[in-house]
Amino acid sequence: MEILPVGDRAARREFLHLPGSLYAHDPAWIPPLLLECRRHFSKNNPYFRHATFQAWIARRGKKTVGRISAQVDRLHLERYDDHTGFFGMLEAQDDPEVFQALFDTAQAWLREWGMKRIRGPFNLSINQECGLLVEGFDTPPVIMMGHALPYYSRRIEEQGFTAEQDLLAYRIGSDFAAPRHLDALSSRVAGRVRLRTMRRREFMEDLAILKDIFEDAWADNWGFLPFTAEEFNDLGKSLKLLVPTDFVRIAEVDGEPAAMMVVFPNLNEAIRDLDGRLFPLGWLKLLWRLKVSGVKTGRVPLMGVRRRYQGSYLGAILALLLITSLQDSARRRGLEEVETSWILEDNIGMRTIIESIGGKCYKRYRIYRKDLA
Repeated sequence: MEILPVGDRAARREFLHLPGSLYAHDPAWIPPLLLECRRHFSKNNPYFRHATFQAWIARRGKKTVGRISAQVDRLHLERYDDHTGFFGMLEAQDDPEVFQALFDTAQAWLREWGMKRIRGPFNLSINQECGLLVEGFDTPPVIMMGHALPYYSRRIEEQGFTAEQDLLAYRIGSDFAAPRHLDALSSRVAGRVRLRTMRRREFMEDLAILKDIFEDAWADNWGFLPFTAEEFNDLGKSLKLLVPTDFVRIAEVDGEPAAMMVVFPNLNEAIRDLDGRLFPLGWLKLLWRLKVSGVKTGRVPLMGVRRRYQGSYLGAILALLLITSLQDSARRRGLEEVETSWILEDNIGMRTIIESIGGKCYKRYRIYRKDLA
């Protein structure tokens, strides 16, 4: 077996197509769009403005049997000064030798960059797809969330990794009943709180508001890393293309933006049978499903309440009002179920709010860490 760096087009092709063979018999796996996967290697990926990245494939004979990436993120190091590097993009057949060779290679590369510990998986950062699925293998992943094979966690732990954080995904039916006390609570803030949708004409202004609230709301959370302006604008392009304006809610308190919530239609539902390809006819199916026939599921990837309101009754009211205000939009557009993810396991306040409207935790993702000798 040999471990080869991904550098040319042929190696990138092997890297990108490996999951198709590993998950061929997994009914829950959804082939990601290859066009989107290629962006991980694109020089136009804004992540590479502040990070260094290397990917490898494991090959036995002529067969590709594994892959991995390693990342050094300068923004993370500037914020935390913890000499931590990252791994991601991990896929491999159920063979401890393959996992060991992949991790040995990634860890050696990180040591060369001066890293003293490794954390992951991140594909490629905490603001993208992250965490290893360890519970909930029987259901497909939603947009921007990962899938995995059950043996991955065991093989990773065999390499000396330990769990650092668990990230939870909650499933909420669009027919949920708002808490009975919500009307009474809302009356206490009548006149102070206003909810609105995203404004198409002032899109960039509202995008900046979403970014500002997110960065304030999440600043004290484990692993938080702010988006760069370029990264958030890149996310904004997807937002503008995929998300109806009434799937974005901004809550204002005394005229100032205080909280926000965004629902993405579940792109994975729309691409499930496209085999990762938009051409020649895949894009027509995708467009029809998103714009005409609609999808039945969605995901909340962005939600936040400014820190000054967190832990207060007003903060809880803001979160509940955002969730319930989006219920009508979700029903009107045919959504039957929404995943709220990810939620840190120790974020008891948010978990309590979600569970109060019937949310059920149905998937668990794990972040691992290991000290580098």
